[in-house]
Amino acid sequence: MIAKEIFNGVFKVNGKLATINMVQGEKVYGEDLVKADGKEYRLWNPYRSKLAAAMLKGMKHMQIKNGSKVLYLGAATGTTCSHISDIISADGEIYCVEISERSVRDLIRVCEKRENMLPILEDARKTDKYAEEIGMVDVLYQDIAARDQAQMLIENSRFIGKGCYAYVAIKSQSISVSKNPKVVYREFLKEVSGTFEVVETMDLMPFDRMHLFAVLKKR
Repeated sequence: MIAKEIFNGVFKVNGKLATINMVQGEKVYGEDLVKADGKEYRLWNPYRSKLAAAMLKGMKHMQIKNGSKVLYLGAATGTTCSHISDIISADGEIYCVEISERSVRDLIRVCEKRENMLPILEDARKTDKYAEEIGMVDVLYQDIAARDQAQMLIENSRFIGKGCYAYVAIKSQSISVSKNPKVVYREFLKEVSGTFEVVETMDLMPFDRMHLFAVLKKR
């Protein structure tokens, strides 16, 4: 097998997305491990990760790379976080904020094997609770099912500087089940427009229904 690097730390192995496994022999969510060019890769399932889906839907701007410091809101059990962990390597850090105690129990098990992943059991609305712990970061990532997704993104923008990137999965059905998803997306982007400019957007079908993935830049 031959691995082709498409972004820093992100590869295609036989046409499938993959990252170099930071913890040799270990799986996080049942993903396949493959060998290529003498290295072990974890195949990245786009049906389990919106970031992977966005890449396959043509995302062009990927600012998460080796050494990046990332704030991840809505870490859940660590699926996407673990691939970001691979990308940023031992030189980077990913702060994994998750509100569900049950999810954090699973997340901690992943973090125990990955020293660059730090779990934070907290509500992403309460930024003061973790502000001192994380300081400033290079990249903000949000994947949260809540009506106030836009406001949470704005509040957490305090952790990135001007020109830094934010990646967000806009979940239309979590914001409003009565509105047309396109209206929800437009309203979300308008709400955050004072803080961010839109770099690019991708509809995530067929990997996720009624989700728009947006790449934003801090004003």
